[in-house]
Amino acid sequence: MFNLIERINKLKKEKNAIILAHSYQNIEIDKVADFVGDSLYLSQKAKETNADIIVFAGVYFMAQTAKIISPEKKVLLPNLHAGCLMADMINLNQAIEFKKNHPNIPMVCYINSTAEVKSVCDICCTSSNAVEIVKSLNSNKVLFIPDKNLGKYVETQLDDVEVITYNGCCPVHDNVTEQNIIDARKKYPKAKILIHPECLTEVTLLGDYVGSTSGIIDYVKNSPEKQFVIVTEKGVADRLRRDYPEKEFFLISENMLCESMKLTTLEEILNSLENEVNEVMLDEEVRKLSSSCIERMLKVSK
Repeated sequence: MFNLIERINKLKKEKNAIILAHSYQNIEIDKVADFVGDSLYLSQKAKETNADIIVFAGVYFMAQTAKIISPEKKVLLPNLHAGCLMADMINLNQAIEFKKNHPNIPMVCYINSTAEVKSVCDICCTSSNAVEIVKSLNSNKVLFIPDKNLGKYVETQLDDVEVITYNGCCPVHDNVTEQNIIDARKKYPKAKILIHPECLTEVTLLGDYVGSTSGIIDYVKNSPEKQFVIVTEKGVADRLRRDYPEKEFFLISENMLCESMKLTTLEEILNSLENEVNEVMLDEEVRKLSSSCIERMLKVSK
């Protein structure tokens, strides 16, 4: 592994490249990553750098987002099979149809979606700013795609807004049950339960904290507590155990594994950087429209 890491780091310098790694990636990817975090944070960091090449250790929609924000940079996805089951649940035509069936209502698009879907939405959001974004629209009805769970979580946080959701979800988070949380309370009575808002509403209502990947990590960092139940993808628990060895972390279920996120390997990162393969390309009209969707979000949520 050391030789692989050495070769990757050498190529990064030679090619003026940076490597972005999502928090759900295999933990060894962090050894070559310049930035680790959630998808929007990573794309924003990419835009801030003067790198010529971005290697995105994540899934397809994330690499697309980096390209949307930084069109002048070459964006590479080490494994083209690394997709997102939630993003795959809605395509451009389905998004257009959903909007047509609910006329004159603003449509919010979760960042976990393709550039094509973003191109027909009014504004984008992340799991950390979804409530703020929906509230900013000043509408008593809002369309939310593609994640029904995040949309309904937002609705619980806003008394006077009806959130009409598309029937999509993250299967990893959607599989967590209310009983899982009840059982965890009994098994780990001293632990704080930290839940991602892509989970079912009845699950999020039982959490001590509900927030994005970065929100969960920040909560642990700032908390005096010593035990935590992590209700999101395994990669987050892995990083927390590494970074806070004095604290205990219990994953809600061993099934909290995004297989697509685990596809990327150091060997594939080396190959993509060495040969500059698997470049992510976008139709310029789609890129401009989806960029507007993201830019509107950034004006609301700094």
